[in-house]
Amino acid sequence: MKTTSEVDSGAGPLAGVTILDLTRVLSGPYCTMLAADMGARVIKIEHPRRGDDTRAWGPPFVEGESAYYLSINRNKESVALDYTTPGGRAVLDALIDRADVLVENFRPGTLDERGLGYQAVSATHPGLIYVSISGFGHTGPRREEAGYDAVIQAEAGLMSVTGAPDGPAVRLGVAIADIAAGMFAFQGLLLAMIARGRTGRGQHVDISLLDASTALLTYQAGRYLATGVSPDRLGNKHATIAPYNTFATADGVLVLTVGNDDQFQRFCRVAGLAEVAADPRFATNAARVHHIDALEAIVNRALASHTAAGWTTRLREAGVPCGAVRSVGEALADPQILGRAMIESVVHPTIGPLQVLGVPVKLSGTPGSVRTPPPRLGEHTAAVLEGDLGYPRERIAALAASGAVGVLRT
Repeated sequence: MKTTSEVDSGAGPLAGVTILDLTRVLSGPYCTMLAADMGARVIKIEHPRRGDDTRAWGPPFVEGESAYYLSINRNKESVALDYTTPGGRAVLDALIDRADVLVENFRPGTLDERGLGYQAVSATHPGLIYVSISGFGHTGPRREEAGYDAVIQAEAGLMSVTGAPDGPAVRLGVAIADIAAGMFAFQGLLLAMIARGRTGRGQHVDISLLDASTALLTYQAGRYLATGVSPDRLGNKHATIAPYNTFATADGVLVLTVGNDDQFQRFCRVAGLAEVAADPRFATNAARVHHIDALEAIVNRALASHTAAGWTTRLREAGVPCGAVRSVGEALADPQILGRAMIESVVHPTIGPLQVLGVPVKLSGTPGSVRTPPPRLGEHTAAVLEGDLGYPRERIAALAASGAVGVLRT
């Protein structure tokens, strides 16, 4: 599908791939942003009057644009389209004809009712990769339930192992169920593309938030499967490594993660704890885990004697993993994060210079990039309909007048 808007796919590994994005909120837009960063052309379909739900999520807003929406929709084109209308459906069908991939995150069955489910679409477009993201997946007894991040974190067991031992279960500070599902969906998209390169056929990629969150349990699930006992909340402790926790220093909180016996010996030398290093109760990691309360009392007293910055400097020089607990602002100002281009800037038509997160996957030959700002609602409707579908301006104006499409007036 030729590119007719200002979106330039550059030399990213997915250059030349067109993705039709029917998603909204977080899991789907995160998946398609990852693809767009790597050069895919992503055409984001939004309702002409309300757009993606996250456009209204705030404050904060920046010149009327939601900071939430801005965080996950760069490098995309926005086509405002009501495909429940005859004119809008004709536009959508024409775009599907030209797409390599379709991504949606509706509740299972919703698009089937409109003749847009995988079975119907694949019958006429066998090469299309069709990615579905939902709360519980397209099979199983709970397939028709809607899924929300906090509910999934709770029901997948993630909340049960997050928080202080004597406190309530806690949701992670980012929507990890949605984000993990978006990552797995992008992985599935890429795998389906590899398979299509061999077979010439597309397939259905079925991703659920519950599956994604369950997969994140990793060693916590392993503990249960091995013992039949569900893990407890440990706060910032680790169930099988010691010392591994947050500790108060003279002026802040330090995270100490001693992963092996050699690191523990080095920690003791830096902290002036020669007698602790020689204590048989702490000679091995397993022994330290067994005597964790006694060990943490000693570590707490030692670390309280100096500042967090002082400890991090000395411990890092000795090769002991540690770090200060920082605010988001402090973290984003880290020279390492800045040096890795994890904060980038694009020029938005109404905001001006806009800072966004960078691309975390660094490819030496075909790197991804942040090229264009998150689109305004309907910003690319006219360009796509005219340039890609060959619609004359009069027809576009008629569709806009009927409410089938929305065209941004500049």
